[in-house]
Amino acid sequence: MDNMQGFKRTHYCGEVLEAGKTVTVGGFCDTVRDKGGIIFIVLRDRTGVVQLTFDDTTDRAVFEKAASCKSEYVIMARGEVRERESKNFKIPTGQVEIYVTELRILAKAKTPPFEITAETKVNEELRLKYRYLDLRRAPLQQNLILRHKIAQCARQYFYENGFLEIETPMMMKSTPEGARDYLVPSRVHHGEFYALPQSPQIYKQLLMVAGYDRYIQLARCFRDEDLRADRQPEFTQIDLEMSFVDVDDILDITEGFLIRLWKDVMGKELNVPLLRLTYTEAMNRYGSDKPDTRFGMELQDLSEVVKDCEFPVFANALSAGGTVRCIVAKNAAKTLTRKEIDKLTEMVKGIGAKGLAYVRWVDAEPSCSFGKFLKEGELSAMLQAVGAEQGDVVLIVADKKSVTLPVLGALRCHVARQLDLIPTGVFNFLWITEFPFFEKDEETGEWLAMHHPFTMPLDECLQYLDTAPEKVFAKAYDLVLNGTELCSGSIRITDYELQQKMFESLGLSEEEIEAKFGFLVQAYQYGAPPHGGLGIGLDRLTMTLAEAESLRDVVAFPKVQNARELMSGCPSPVAQADLDVLAIKTVEEK
Repeated sequence: MDNMQGFKRTHYCGEVLEAGKTVTVGGFCDTVRDKGGIIFIVLRDRTGVVQLTFDDTTDRAVFEKAASCKSEYVIMARGEVRERESKNFKIPTGQVEIYVTELRILAKAKTPPFEITAETKVNEELRLKYRYLDLRRAPLQQNLILRHKIAQCARQYFYENGFLEIETPMMMKSTPEGARDYLVPSRVHHGEFYALPQSPQIYKQLLMVAGYDRYIQLARCFRDEDLRADRQPEFTQIDLEMSFVDVDDILDITEGFLIRLWKDVMGKELNVPLLRLTYTEAMNRYGSDKPDTRFGMELQDLSEVVKDCEFPVFANALSAGGTVRCIVAKNAAKTLTRKEIDKLTEMVKGIGAKGLAYVRWVDAEPSCSFGKFLKEGELSAMLQAVGAEQGDVVLIVADKKSVTLPVLGALRCHVARQLDLIPTGVFNFLWITEFPFFEKDEETGEWLAMHHPFTMPLDECLQYLDTAPEKVFAKAYDLVLNGTELCSGSIRITDYELQQKMFESLGLSEEEIEAKFGFLVQAYQYGAPPHGGLGIGLDRLTMTLAEAESLRDVVAFPKVQNARELMSGCPSPVAQADLDVLAIKTVEEK
């Protein structure tokens, strides 16, 4: 095995672009092709690949060493860059090659369990087990480099705008924030626990109380919740808080960051100001508080049109105070066959609907699933009202609003994917504002907080806190990109008396308030400037910009759905002696 003595890398592989230079490169052997009198090695590093060439004029010892190289060997090579005879215009370095005069083999490699290629059909479980090999693949490297550039851009932008980067504790008091905490037992205080932060929420508010009026942190956050494609138990957010501001100030500073990000990282201009929709508008138009606006097919209200219809499903929904809404899938009649509509019916039943009515207009006369209940002219009035034409399919749900809107919202996205309506390479941002302050528990009838208890209600809604919780809306906002929620934020309550009133509205006793939030409430009694903030999910932002299918594609060492990290095998048992120090005893599951 060789060493690096006398060798110093002068170029990355992807930087070798001009003939006539002598360069030294290092990396992994991507492919080795021995043509007898000539050997080609494609060398790979995180910037790309370059071809190394050895022929009958190469020093014999160097040639034989090249012949011994295999895939994934780690080598360094020195030589002259010259123009290739057979050019490859698909890669940046494809017009040149390095004629090698010196070669060092620094590390040999076993045959990897899968081929290190950009496109792979190897199952994800095997790739995650050998994640350090998977991370050598170009798509993942490009994703992690993109993530780095986004983080770098964020720091530069917020520094330039007067923000201070301040670290907050990784071990903190367990406080309710919407998900289950990861707990850390104390060795010193037996039976007591720290919590890993679900967010730096309370600490960044205390920084505002302390006078650090512009805070920024790339904060690690932890939530013990069920995983999915866009969720990991540990994640990073670009976390910020500002004093002496209202909603527009925070949205404006965030849009400034996005403008900078688009220019520096994406190389494009971002159209601002971004679209803003209230929560109510978003739900009525898209059936979602994080709508994908890259395609149309918005929800339409049929309630007034069908108010006299004798179809029991419509009549019963309307008499109970519900609604009848639909989406129109344009030119979809051939794709959405009766069999496919049956599948859609089962889908909506699985997410809360009682069924799915439809009109499928293939021939001259439309086919209607509830046609026998219609009087003359009613169907044509419905179709005219929603702009349906021959070739279209109308999908209808009737129920209470809390069911109809989200069901149609989910159906809208499902049908759009089925019809291939969602364009790639398009990035639609929008703000969702004025969220409901409370949400009603359908089983108990109890009104629960929709946000953390420090969220400020709209000024005009304060009068309804005790009498009409359904009329209370919050100074809360989300940033959405292509149907993915990137961040949530709000203006915070800083008035001590109003904060106490909010706790009471949420049914918290004095003892619970003191136990969970006593130190924050006490801090407000010493003067707190008006403040608010948000946290942008760095992982989700990267995933969306990279158009990746999963957060696992933009995180170096991710967990799988059961929260296990397959490469190292964590979580894993620890010795009983280590548990004894913590006064912890494990119990076997029955």
